[in-house]
Amino acid sequence: MDLSSLFSLEGKVALITGASKGIGLSIAEIFAAAGAKVVLCSRKQEALDIAARTLTSKGYEAIGIACNVGNMDELSQLVEKTIEKYGQLDILVNNAATSPVFGPVHETSTEAFDKIMDVNLKAPFELAKLCWPHLRKSADASVINISSIGGISPEHGLGIYSVSKAALISMTKVLAKEWGEAMIRVNVICPGLIETKFSEPLWANEKIMSMVMKKLSIKRVGTADEIGAMALFLASPAASYTTGSVFTVDGGFTI
Repeated sequence: MDLSSLFSLEGKVALITGASKGIGLSIAEIFAAAGAKVVLCSRKQEALDIAARTLTSKGYEAIGIACNVGNMDELSQLVEKTIEKYGQLDILVNNAATSPVFGPVHETSTEAFDKIMDVNLKAPFELAKLCWPHLRKSADASVINISSIGGISPEHGLGIYSVSKAALISMTKVLAKEWGEAMIRVNVICPGLIETKFSEPLWANEKIMSMVMKKLSIKRVGTADEIGAMALFLASPAASYTTGSVFTVDGGFTI
């Protein structure tokens, strides 16, 4: 048996949000190494150009398209430009997220609530709808939403962020149920504490880390590539009968 074919993304086009660094960039590089053409999305074109050049210098095919996922009009342009470039779309990874506040829910403003929901939930909802006509033409389409263990068990100080990630888990299951007949698989990854710039306020805080380590079965912080490896499984033929599933990659934190 040729196991490499189980994890091949040859001939596929993947659109990944929040992909100029961290988890999104790791997913993009792993997908590209598996043969996919990758479209990187984040807010700043300059950062995307640097990320895309890093991938193309390794022989991969990648482009960057700037888009503020909180702006619904820009989401439409993102999909249009992707189709103009490659003529197809097979994989969507909703990775972009925001968490502009840290503190109790009763101190969270309506403006912060709206921003969190717009980026973490509404954007994946709208982008999935925009990609639907193209995904349904694919022979093996996959949507991967990046949630958080906070969506399973609320994280202290990140209440509304946790709410948004719980809703994303639920939306994943809804889409999986509705889109199965179109052969579109929809799954969600819930990372634990991963060493990225986004989570630095947590893993760089000794007090927080001392509490986290008590709960971790694997006594270390995770890496972005470990999330990328799970995403590759879900995007590949190896997961052809997997949909509506929730995968924690958290070192055993939620046990």
